[in-house]
Amino acid sequence: MLEKVYSPSDVERRWNDFWTERGVFTADAEADAPSYTIILPPPNVTGKLTIGHCLGTTVQDILIRWKKIRGCNVLWLPGTDHAGIATQNVVERSLAERGLSRGELGREAFLEECWRWKELYHGRIVQQLGRLGVALDWSREAFTLDEGVSRAVREVFVRLHEKGLVYRGDYIVNWCPSCGTAISDEEVEFVDTHGSLYYVAYPFADGGGELVVGTTRPETMLGDVAVAVSPLNERAAELAGRLLRLPLTDREIPVILDEAVDPEFGTGCLKVTPAHDTTDFEIGRRHDLDPVVVIGRDGRMNDRAGKYAGLDVFEARRRIVAALDEAGLLRRIDNYDHSVGHHDRCGAVVEPAISMQWFLRMASLAAPGIDAAVAGDVGFFPERWKNIYLSWMENIRDWCISRQLWWGHRIPVWYCGCGETIVSAIEPVACPACGSGALRQDEDVLDTWFSSWLWTFSPLGWPEQTKDLDVFHPTDVLVTGGDIIFFWVARMIMASLEFLGEIPFSTVYITGIVRDAKGRKMSKSLGNSPDPIDIIDEYGADALRFTLMMLSPPGQDLLFDEAKVETGRHFANKIWNAARFVLGREESAGPGSGPVGEAGAALLGDEKTGPVVFGWEDRWIASRLVDTWRAVDDRLERFRFDEAIRLLHDFFWHEFCDWYLEMAKPALREGGERAAGAVAAARFVLGGSMVLLYPFMPFITEEIWRMLAPGRPALSEGTIGLPAGELVDENLDLDVGLFKEIVTTIRNLRQGCNVPPASAVDVILNCEPGSGMAGRLARFEPQIRHLARVAEIETTEGAGKPAGSVAAGLAGLEIYLPLDGVVDLAEERARLKKELEKLGVECDKIAVRLDDGRFVQRAPAEVVARERERFEEMSDRRGRLERILEDIG
Repeated sequence: MLEKVYSPSDVERRWNDFWTERGVFTADAEADAPSYTIILPPPNVTGKLTIGHCLGTTVQDILIRWKKIRGCNVLWLPGTDHAGIATQNVVERSLAERGLSRGELGREAFLEECWRWKELYHGRIVQQLGRLGVALDWSREAFTLDEGVSRAVREVFVRLHEKGLVYRGDYIVNWCPSCGTAISDEEVEFVDTHGSLYYVAYPFADGGGELVVGTTRPETMLGDVAVAVSPLNERAAELAGRLLRLPLTDREIPVILDEAVDPEFGTGCLKVTPAHDTTDFEIGRRHDLDPVVVIGRDGRMNDRAGKYAGLDVFEARRRIVAALDEAGLLRRIDNYDHSVGHHDRCGAVVEPAISMQWFLRMASLAAPGIDAAVAGDVGFFPERWKNIYLSWMENIRDWCISRQLWWGHRIPVWYCGCGETIVSAIEPVACPACGSGALRQDEDVLDTWFSSWLWTFSPLGWPEQTKDLDVFHPTDVLVTGGDIIFFWVARMIMASLEFLGEIPFSTVYITGIVRDAKGRKMSKSLGNSPDPIDIIDEYGADALRFTLMMLSPPGQDLLFDEAKVETGRHFANKIWNAARFVLGREESAGPGSGPVGEAGAALLGDEKTGPVVFGWEDRWIASRLVDTWRAVDDRLERFRFDEAIRLLHDFFWHEFCDWYLEMAKPALREGGERAAGAVAAARFVLGGSMVLLYPFMPFITEEIWRMLAPGRPALSEGTIGLPAGELVDENLDLDVGLFKEIVTTIRNLRQGCNVPPASAVDVILNCEPGSGMAGRLARFEPQIRHLARVAEIETTEGAGKPAGSVAAGLAGLEIYLPLDGVVDLAEERARLKKELEKLGVECDKIAVRLDDGRFVQRAPAEVVARERERFEEMSDRRGRLERILEDIG
């Protein structure tokens, strides 16, 4: 027997150990079954499990467990990412606390520190994933700096270089002064910022007037090399070629004409600072202007900035504005809101800077990826992400792939003193041009995403044509967040098409963003991001998984409140208690013959030990199980996880527990063949329910299945198909639907008339003449008596309502509940009038509040919604009581 109280921690520990020790989720490349593969988006090796991780990981786990129990050869490939910038930052901070720097340590010693850090923290994220319950194949776990993956990275770099797609040069890039490295366009997060637009006068060198330029960054004017105006400017011909005195310097700069200038913005004049602005860099190249760098890599003004050298840009801005004002060159300052680029990792303001970097030409790589999405070879769910993907791919820019870090894949390029550059996947021993062995490797490393974009195939052994690669690639579904659709998803599609000639996955499922109950994105700074492990400790992993799926309709953000996990805990307890009830019944006979019994025997492996009799309620719940099974499979095929779990919740809690188990109690009390039939049906449906719930709630279902079917493999080890279709009885389902309406209506009438719960009442079922309904209802009479506390049932056709009765109507049927002798009618009328008066006063108060425009506009939306809901509930009850009062005169 199951323990009396469900203890998630004990069950979770036991089954995690079972899955690990048995290697249950170790994929078999030799298996004779269709493969189904998912790659886990590799979390940062220094990372920590978040609710967002839990959401995506649970979706993947559901898919893997569902496909495995349906007979697929599944592989869910785990791995972690070296996370170049993030890891180097935390290691450098750790060193600083010890009074050290990476420069003092040197490259090799610093990398040893990084590897120690990786070993220290790698286990944390792995253990946290295990607490959630994951069907990952840990035997194939990969790390982005593993030797096999590193080999693939070098091979890809060399092949792309040989095709002329990798190049090196001085270009303007996004520079993070805090991290000390270039970053890609996709790593820049633009933040709306309240700032100022400064209008500065640039006097003509010949003393003949001035041009006024608007700028948000006056500190960069020290690096101006020209002022540009549009060729459409009415003074263009007059201004072109004239010289201006650059304020606060002794330099003169020309006026040039360029179509990049918007004649409608500001004064129509644009200061050109090629070293510190992307647009200006392109203008400078078109006009052969030498850039002047005045901001250093550390984000401070350099020696070219004169007396402002050493200042950070914000202090320099303040002083330069003051100097311009003192010189009489500051014309005005306007408030100006604009977007400022910040590094999405550290939050520092990004500086455009000219730097020698490695780049990858992307246009030719993007073209096949565009075709694959347009043709539907790669599908996006929700579909709107397809257009977002295509928009980026069609306007793709070259990728800056080098980073000024030490932790990562070092660029496989060596330089010789003779001027030779060697690009090789294997470290060369000598220069092929001069034979010298004194080679210097490029100092930079590759962008972290340069290893991640190979992630569907590099851990499977590429560039070797391994068995794993042959069996498990392409993968099936990629589950990830929309925030990395450009960093990772698009690039993986391009890489797989380029190097394997096939798509990396057929479907991209984009999860929503996890927000708190107020709609705010969860973050450490807001303190609104709970620790999932604390939640699991409190409620259990199954409860958290259930809640995440209930709250996550596809394409929408998830509003998470820890209190909602209580719903998941209640459901787990309901499952446990129902299982204890079913497993505690004496089974005097086996499952017996007939579809229900045979299906139960096939599922649970029960032996046929004697005759049984199945009632209509047994056949009905078996029909509902199979119908639910089909519906859940359909929802999972369409990635409607929220609908699937709601179907399962409603079936198990309401149809199986609330209705069937209650209806089965008379048969169980009766004993003999009917009791055996009820027990066999209940065991079959409980078992089928565990199969369906298993992908969502693997721990509790494994535990119950172990007790229910001890001779069968664990759910995680077996293959179970859909039960036979002949169990579905649509006509019976319709009749039982009417039966449930009748029972619910009688219960409501009893409650509305204050009939004591222990009092049995008589009921008249008045059917529409000639409908044949009386015959359909006959078999349900014992159950109506049992579930609605009914003494006698009289079935009539076309009869009128007896005096002193209350009535309710259903389609083709009226239900009369005679109250004479059951309740004191005079007393009941008085009670109903009093309750109606009280309800009327309360309804009127709420109505006045809701009619007050100021309340509706100013009160929190959830308060207004709650008041509307209260009003609707009270109005409905008010109407029902009025009808009852009218019935009883």
